Amino acid sequence: VVIAATAYSGKGPNTHIDVALGGIIAAGVVYAIIGIIVIFVGYKWIEYLMPPVVTGAVVAAIGLNLAPVAVSEAATSQFDTWMAIVTVLAVAAVAVYLPGPLRRLPILIGGIIGYIIYLIFANGFGLGKAIDFTGLSNAAWVGLPNFTTPTFHANAVALIAPVAIILVAENLGHVKAVGAMTGRSLDKYLGRAFLGDALATIVSASGGGTGVTTYAENIGVMAVTRIYSTLIFIIAAVVAILLGFSPKFGALIHTIPPGVLGGLAIVLFGLIAATGGRIWVQNGVDFSKSRNLITVAVALTLGAGNFVLNVGTFSIGGIGTATFGSIILYQILRERGTKPEEVATADAAVNVEPGDKGSLEAGAGE
Repeated sequence: VVIAATAYSGKGPNTHIDVALGGIIAAGVVYAIIGIIVIFVGYKWIEYLMPPVVTGAVVAAIGLNLAPVAVSEAATSQFDTWMAIVTVLAVAAVAVYLPGPLRRLPILIGGIIGYIIYLIFANGFGLGKAIDFTGLSNAAWVGLPNFTTPTFHANAVALIAPVAIILVAENLGHVKAVGAMTGRSLDKYLGRAFLGDALATIVSASGGGTGVTTYAENIGVMAVTRIYSTLIFIIAAVVAILLGFSPKFGALIHTIPPGVLGGLAIVLFGLIAATGGRIWVQNGVDFSKSRNLITVAVALTLGAGNFVLNVGTFSIGGIGTATFGSIILYQILRERGTKPEEVATADAAVNVEPGDKGSLEAGAGE
């Protein structure tokens, strides 16, 4: 939507980013209004729209939608692919075999191990593209970030503001995912979560930053480390702000090779998808019911395939279509009577009764 709102050509800096910032602020305002409504009215209406079968599908779809990004990063070159595998194994080994405190830092330690191994084999033995430290050596230790003043245009506002609806659905899935990890319902904090995202988005866009929302990557980190304290995020925010004034740190991050990043992403995004399954299990979602099975099947396919829906100049990506698709489809199929459910199984899909194995056995040798 930012590209559409600013008519960005795709080459060089976006000279109309200020127009997008105005639209992002508008989206933040809409998001804030929704958050305030949830705080005062409650979240039950959201639960009605997004029961566990839907939220689990959305969470899983998010992980599957991000998966191609991880794989693409890991497949930059043959050497990067092997380094991604090494990084995945390093993360897994840290998470399983290291002592307690260190076991909670698998992404950090595993990433460092992958980085060092990459450095040895690429820069040392020349088996892959060497890490270039030129930018790191030239970067200043301290410097101010660039700020941009937003401008407001009706077309950009109309195009970007509706994104707030997608963020609500996505954030709900994230909160449900964290709740599933912790074994504690966080539903009563949904309004605060929405409002916090909204205010952060408004503040960020006011200075030239991007829209802010909950990041699925962080959920993956929590799943690995099993650390859910909100104090950690406050500390992380302060550290991030300070690091934002250090071009040297930004240059260091840019030296991380794609193979290592891809390996880390494979673990993180996979954990997000697995969390969707955890939501279904913990809430006892009955997949013998056709409505549940079909809702999940469609959502996962839309998310994994990144099904994009274009409505005029407005585009909804795979996560959005999976989210709205699962919500709408479930409401259409929602049980309104007491009649028995038809069981949708693999046998039913090929017109074979669950107890009828004769036809399968008869053709077993063909």
